Amino acid sequence: MYKYRILEKIVEKGIVAVIRAESSEKAIRITEACLEGGINSIEITFTVPAAHRLIEDLSKRFHGQDVLLGAGTVLDAETARAAILSGASYIVSPALNLDTMKLCNRYQVPCMPGAMTVREVIMAMEAGADIIKIFPGSVFGPEVIKAIKGPLPQASLMPTGGVELSNAVEWLKAGSIALGAGSSLTAGAKTGDYNRVTETAREFVRVISDFRGNSNVK
Repeated sequence: MYKYRILEKIVEKGIVAVIRAESSEKAIRITEACLEGGINSIEITFTVPAAHRLIEDLSKRFHGQDVLLGAGTVLDAETARAAILSGASYIVSPALNLDTMKLCNRYQVPCMPGAMTVREVIMAMEAGADIIKIFPGSVFGPEVIKAIKGPLPQASLMPTGGVELSNAVEWLKAGSIALGAGSSLTAGAKTGDYNRVTETAREFVRVISDFRGNSNVK
């Protein structure tokens, strides 16, 4: 899939499910629950054991379906390359790594590096980032998006960390292009309640859709 189309799909749905789990089996069940709830952008973090094998298995399983599999917590170009070869459609990092950006740009794979300060956001944009992950968003809350977009209105920002159903609209109002939801989305998995994960996913999709419909933000 072309890079621009991957980015379009992420922005269209407006949410990426960040999957962290103690095992591949649990990560698969969380993924299935999120997909059932309508979230089609799945970020498998490299904190999951054998994450590259899991991405490869899931990419084969969902081949031809409307599912975007990405790799998260990617710290270097070597890990990014392994993830891409395994089938990852996009790469997410907690911070900017120039070698990772170069590799992703070389293969035209979207890369979302993490940033928190205005300086880091500018550096990420200059390195070729299409979407910048504001992380950890919980440190400053939705106001950080508004503050960064003051001097940098052209920045495409996606917060991760601190994104919950209760404040999703505030993140969007502040100017987020999409949201990255982790523990608040997948909390039900801790007790084996995957139906709760599905229902939470549905609520995120609904809240984002309602906000955009009411504000004419697409």
